[in-house]
Amino acid sequence: MQKLWLIVQREYLSRVKKRTFILATILTPLGAGLLIFISAYLTSYQGDISHRFVVVDEGHFLGDSLAKSDGYSFSFSQKTLQEEMDGYNADEHSGIVYLPKNLDWNRPDIDVPIYTDEKLTFDVRSTIGNMVEERIRDYKMMQMGIEEKELAALETAVSIDTKAVREKGVEESGLGAGITAMLGGLMGFVMYLTLFIYGMMVMRSVMEEKTSRIVEVMISSVKPFELMMGKILGVAAVGLTQLFIWIVLTFGIIGFASAFFGYDPAVAQQFGTDPGIATATQQVNAHAILAEIGKINWWMILPLFAFYFVGGYILYASMFAAVGSAIGDDTGEGQSLTLPISIPIILAIYIMFHAVRQPDSSLSIFASIFPLFSPIVMPARLGFNPPAWQIILSALILLGSVLAFVWLAGRIYRVGILMYGQKLTFRTMLKWIFVKG
Repeated sequence: MQKLWLIVQREYLSRVKKRTFILATILTPLGAGLLIFISAYLTSYQGDISHRFVVVDEGHFLGDSLAKSDGYSFSFSQKTLQEEMDGYNADEHSGIVYLPKNLDWNRPDIDVPIYTDEKLTFDVRSTIGNMVEERIRDYKMMQMGIEEKELAALETAVSIDTKAVREKGVEESGLGAGITAMLGGLMGFVMYLTLFIYGMMVMRSVMEEKTSRIVEVMISSVKPFELMMGKILGVAAVGLTQLFIWIVLTFGIIGFASAFFGYDPAVAQQFGTDPGIATATQQVNAHAILAEIGKINWWMILPLFAFYFVGGYILYASMFAAVGSAIGDDTGEGQSLTLPISIPIILAIYIMFHAVRQPDSSLSIFASIFPLFSPIVMPARLGFNPPAWQIILSALILLGSVLAFVWLAGRIYRVGILMYGQKLTFRTMLKWIFVKG
């Protein structure tokens, strides 16, 4: 155990002291926040091109007005379409929007031609189409004698809340169901990233020491199995450290942004320009969300998530370590050898999305018990209170599979780590398992 601890300590300290680790750990949350900000900005950015259109509305369906939009301007003409086309100047106008007098506004779909010499982009077509749709909708309402408030009264938002039939039943609001689904998806996605990122980190660490021949010196002092487990546990400690720092920084950034801005501009836009209304609305939503989060059975979810986190990581990291020990100077071999390990992880993340929507389906139950899928799928189901027998069976199978995979990986590792110049196949690696010594 002393030698194992020394290997874990060496693997951990050699990584967390690197400048790249420190920069990546600090800059990743900041980069993610910046990416979200840039994405939101680009989504709302209208460009710097001004589109000027002439509208020939022979039937006055649009009421001589269209909604305002950045980068778009419309002038309504009393001339005929032919007169506008004869005097059309591409330098002054982008095109002519034409609504004929005999336009059948009762149809569910209407074609509105735009006369232009330019090639209109999809965004321009969509923007003008939405503006015309809105005005024709108002025209239809006026013709039918329908007021806006009467039409709004027809729309009803329905939220499904569950009420317990018996005392032990579970009551949950629609907001709580949404939070549960988001929590399940988040935990499954964290597991997915962990298995890929830190599993590959273990493999690269093994490959580097093998190709540099450092491992030959280390093997003289420690057993191959101790060396492999030391690397797995050392990288796991690095991952947990990085994950903890990311969580702290993320909540710190969110808290700082909330304190600095005071309220969410998106909420203010929905409820007017009064910051007091927007802030009060956010407080109501925040209280409701916190109340639903408090109803979640964290005493069950957090320990089980930690169990699946550690179990899933050790299971896959042992396989990545075995592959890393078998790869020599030709790193291209790693792509073919890691493919069978990557496929179950990729399949599990797709099944996880299904499990969030239908946690009690046969596929979700099977995947949450099958050891190659359960580290990702079962955490996604925990918020939906699966039966205790499924959790116990899944945990026992995962624990047994971890022990089996670690033993098999250790058998491959002890031979492969000192093997050079041999073309590797899965058949060769299977033979290494049964080599005595």
